[in-house]
Formats: sequence, C-alpha cells, structure tokens
Amino acid sequence: MELVQNKELTAKYRRRAEELVAQMTLEEKVGQTMHSSPAIERLGIKAYNWWNEALHGVARAGTATVFPQAIGMAAVFDEELMEQVGDAVSTEARAKFVMQQEGQDEDIYKGLTFWAPNVNIFRDPRWGRGHETFGEDPYLTSRLGVRYIMGLQGHDDTYLKTAACAKHFAVHSGPEDVRHSFDARVSEQDLRETYLPAFQACVQEAGVETVMGAYNRTNGEPCCGSGRLLIDILRKEWGFDGHVTSDCWAIKDFHEQHCVTATPVESVSLAMNSGCDLNCGSLFLYLEQAVKEGLVDEKRLDEAVVNLFTSRMKLGVFDEKGENPYDKIPYTVVDSPKMRRLNEQVAERCVVLLKNDNQILPLQKEKLHTIGVIGPNADNRRALVGNYEGTASRYVTVLEGIQDYVGDEVRVLYSEGCHLYKDRTSGLAQANDRASEVRGVCRESDVIIAVMGLDASLEGEEGDTGNEYGSGDKPTLNLPGLQQDILKIAKESGKPVILVLLTGSAMAVTWEDEHLDAILQGWYPGAQGGAAIARILFGEANPEGKLPVTFYRSTEELPAFEDYSMKGRTYRYMKQKALYPFGYGLSYTAYSYENAVLVSDEICSEKGVVLRAEVKNTGAMDGTETVQIYVGLERDDAPNPQLKKIVKVALKAGETKQIEAALPKEAFMLYDENGEQVLYPGTYHIYLGGSQPDARSLELTKQQVCHFIVRN
Repeated sequence: MELVQNKELTAKYRRRAEELVAQMTLEEKVGQTMHSSPAIERLGIKAYNWWNEALHGVARAGTATVFPQAIGMAAVFDEELMEQVGDAVSTEARAKFVMQQEGQDEDIYKGLTFWAPNVNIFRDPRWGRGHETFGEDPYLTSRLGVRYIMGLQGHDDTYLKTAACAKHFAVHSGPEDVRHSFDARVSEQDLRETYLPAFQACVQEAGVETVMGAYNRTNGEPCCGSGRLLIDILRKEWGFDGHVTSDCWAIKDFHEQHCVTATPVESVSLAMNSGCDLNCGSLFLYLEQAVKEGLVDEKRLDEAVVNLFTSRMKLGVFDEKGENPYDKIPYTVVDSPKMRRLNEQVAERCVVLLKNDNQILPLQKEKLHTIGVIGPNADNRRALVGNYEGTASRYVTVLEGIQDYVGDEVRVLYSEGCHLYKDRTSGLAQANDRASEVRGVCRESDVIIAVMGLDASLEGEEGDTGNEYGSGDKPTLNLPGLQQDILKIAKESGKPVILVLLTGSAMAVTWEDEHLDAILQGWYPGAQGGAAIARILFGEANPEGKLPVTFYRSTEELPAFEDYSMKGRTYRYMKQKALYPFGYGLSYTAYSYENAVLVSDEICSEKGVVLRAEVKNTGAMDGTETVQIYVGLERDDAPNPQLKKIVKVALKAGETKQIEAALPKEAFMLYDENGEQVLYPGTYHIYLGGSQPDARSLELTKQQVCHFIVRN
C-alpha cells in the first residue's frame, strides 16, 4: 500500500470513527484510552486489548515462529529480508487472531496492534535492551525499520494487515535502572543526526500506524508528555496521522519519578494535552476528572479516541467477516514447514564470522572422529530466543544442531563447562566444578566448539531480567562468570578452539581474538538457531552477516553510560581502533571489486551521485556480498564516513555481477548545531566495498575499498 493511499484510507476511516465517538459518553470515551479497552455493547463495540508484541515473531500468545532476535536480523543488512520476515510474522498474527476471535478470546497479546519494531539507536553496548534494536547506525536502522513495518502492515488497498509501532520515541537507550526518572540531555545536532532519523523514516516512508513514547525525559520533558516530540515534531513536522501510546505505566512516572507533576490528574492531563492518545496502564481513568475540572478539553479527548478507532477500523475489525482478505488466512500457516524453512534461512544469514585463522572453518566432517562441545550456551534454549519472544514447537540448540548434523558418523562429547555467570553449576559444589570434565572432553576431541555468551536473563529490560548486575544492563563487556577460564582450559589442550558467541550485544573478546582459532557471532539466533549454526560450521552455508554494532576492546574506552552526546560513540564518532568494526564480517569465499566508476558526480542533480562497479566472487564457494557505501565530508567537525547505501549481491563461485547505486543529495547532508540540515561546500569522499573504509576493517579483511571524490 502506497503512503498516499494510506492517507486516503485514514480520512475515510476517520469519518466513520468520528461518527462512532460522537455517540459515546465521557465515561465510555475515557475507557477507550487504556490498553485494555472495555466493550460498549450498546454501540456494538467489542472489548479490545491494544498490548501485543512482535519483535521477532508473534510473542507471548502461544505457539509461533520464533525468528532470530532483531539485532541478529540486522546483521544481514538486507531490507528485503526484513520485509519478508515482517510479512511472515503478520501472516501468523492474522491466523492466530482469527482463531482467537472465534474462541471469544480478547485477552492481552491477542490483538492486531503490535508494539514493534524498536528503532532506538544502540549507542552504548552496555544497554540491556540493545538486542531489540537494529544496531548503532541511523541509516541501517531506518532502512530495516521501514521494511519490517511494511511487512507487518501489508500492502492491501483497504486494510492494514496488522498495525506496527515505532518505539521508544525518543532518545532512549539506558541505563535501565534509572529509566523511570532519567533525563536524556541531547544537543539539537545529535537529536536530528542520530536519534530521530529512524522514527522519521518509519512515519514518512512506512506510514507506521503507532508511535510509542519512552519512559525517560528528553531535555527535561517526559517523552510521553512532550509537546515538542509528540505534537511539534511527530504530527506537525512529519505529518503523522496514527495514534500515540505511552510505554507501560510511564505516565505515573510523571509525578512519582520525574516530579514534573504533583498528582495523577495532572499527569494524565499533561500526557493527553501533549498528544498521547493511549495509556498502557490504567491511569487515564483520571481523565474523566481532568475533563470535568477543565484541565483537558473534551475535544482533545475526542480526537484521541477518534485516532484509536481509526486504527481499529483500518484493521477491518468493524467490518463484516469476509470483506477482509486477511480473515481467510488459515491457522495452519502458523509454525508450518514453510515458516520453519524461512526461519532457518534467516538464522543462517545472521551469523557473522569474526575470525578464521588458517581457514579452519568450515569443518570437514569426514576428517573428524570426535568433536568436543563445551560452554553454558551450548544447550541453552534461552540463548536462542532473546526477549519479547514467542513459543516454538521445537528448539534446536547449538549442541543439538551439531549432533543432528554429524549423526552417528562423528562422536560428540559435551560439557556445560560452567554456569552462565555464577562460579559453579551446583550450589553445593566447589567453585569451577566442571573444569575437570572440560579437560577430559578436550583431551578426547579433535576440535573444540565452545559456545559462550549471555542470554536474556543477563541482558534485557529492567524488571524482566533476574540478574544481580544492572537491571538488565551489562556492567562490563567481558564474558561473565568463569567463561574465559573455561576457554583457557580448552586452549591449553592444544586442540583447535572455535568460539561461538550467543549474545545480543558486543563483547570485549580481546583475549579470545588473540588466542582462539575461529570466532562466530551467532546472536540470539531463534528457535532453529542451532541447526543454522551447525550448517555454518560445516560449510553447508556461507557466513554472510556483518556487524550492526561496534565491538570494543574494553569497557574503559567507552564514554559515561549516562552521557547521551554522540562524541566518541559508535563507528561514526569514535577515534580509536575497534576490536571488530561496524560493517565487518568474513566469508568462506572472497570478493573483488573491479571497474568501479562514477557515472554521475553531481550531488545536487536529480539523479544524484551514481556509482557503478563489478563485484566478483573469486573463491570456490557460493556466497552473498554486502556492498556498503560510505560518505564522509572533509571537515574537522564532521562525523567519520557514514553508511549511506547497501547493495546485496548473491554470487556463485567465479561469478561477476555489475551493480549500480545512486546517492541522493540527502546522503551528503549533515546537521548543524541548530539541528538544521545543511549541504556544506567542500570535498566529499565516497567509499564502496565490503566493509567500512577504516584502518581496522582493512587490516582484518585485507581488502581495499573503492574510493571516489566529489565536490560541492
């Protein structure tokens, strides 16, 4: 569905919503502004629960396909894949909704309004919720967020398939333990250059139906009660015409934590008057009192309720059954073989190969007698799924994936090695109670596969995680507990050691990079993740992923967690060499770039700057190259070269394909200190290749990138 059609559709449904809302009493209207909205039987309105989740699959509502966590899917750098996954998720969502409605089931997590994607910028690797995002780059986040929303909302001319939500608006990325009282102070330049672009793209390109405010304050205003964010920028500047929801119980933070209001009535008045239409929670019950006391104009309440019913009408829930094509989706699509195959393919494509000394990978099954699999994440289902997850009918851990892949031909020995973060696996045991078992496994094995990292009990949302660390945030970037000790035992065995990291964020694996033979970043790879990683390990699939975040060498080189200035943060502003840079990832094959030319070098022309190049697979294995185009301005205060275009190229061994990419004027524009977009005069450098143009990427890949210069 084109965005212009979306506007026409909105106007049509808005008129219907206005007629319906005009018949409601004040009490009835107030009831419709809370996430658990009651039925109004006299008007034929069913109860509806707005709260549903679909971060990487239909969540918390029974069986569904559990795709890799968002950060893992971001590593594929593929817009089309994100829309394909979004479409699969919304297909299952509609099938489940039809089934639930037939059963008169209107519980939480049973609606068609999904509070996903999370398009916040992963500015600091310590943030526990970063794995819900698409990484640290505004361009990549924008592209993936837009296409995931398109997949969720569909392209029908009349109805939304589901309603997506861009969250958390805005300037939100930890710390988790103070999010209810924290004030994120940010310059206009950083606001516009880093924190807002993805939201703007989701609104103006994808026509996202919902925007969720964040818990924190931004420059003094609570985000769910910020007239600047929700009215001036979102509605007036960007033309948003959907509905705005608060984060859950965020409005009570106005008086209890932020102390910008004194009472619940003042808090709900501030939220409603500032453009928040829906309360995840129940505090909006005070709106009846607020209207009667003149703190909220009833016309503003009417507008909010019309916004909400317009969204419901776009979903077709007020129309006769059969008019909506999505009503015909059978329940059998859920968790079907087709969905499982897609999930496996996505999981394969997420994996990033960080190190591969002497091409130890892929492993050759026929040359192995015994494989040792060690580590607390080797058989940990929680490390497959991340958070905001659904329930799979089958989970395949990395251990199970390896066992299934080699069958009876190769012996697989296993040791948990250590607890994920404690110093013993059993409370009655001595510390490091699996060390001797690890030594035994390593002694008997030809190769060691160590599966380490985190899971959502260690990194996640405040209130959801059960760790003793930072309410879901990471205190350091090191592997927790005894994991590195176990890796050292494996290294001492003299056998090759391959590290598989299952985490949702960057880890400081400096020792591991120096001493181990190969490292794979598997993220939280979804319910089928173990099968996908096994196929990568044995060369049935070729690693394709690129890092959507920077891997740093230590926690100490990071700016203060609470500092929201972008100075020194992410690949765009950091000065030091990364351990593994944003955009980096190896392959089992090799690619070369030939005959790279500038077809057009006029920045301000209608075509923009156009580049052309030939990409060749020079290796012996089929693969997919991620062509990355970066733009940098020769100016003292400019960011490092920034990602501005991605081209995916699937190539058979020996094959060459020509690519062409156009960069519009906006790709060269920066924001000044007043938050105004400027095309500065000067020299611009354009880089095209399989990585960033930074020194560390070139050192790791041993591959130069194509370099062009244009002037404005």
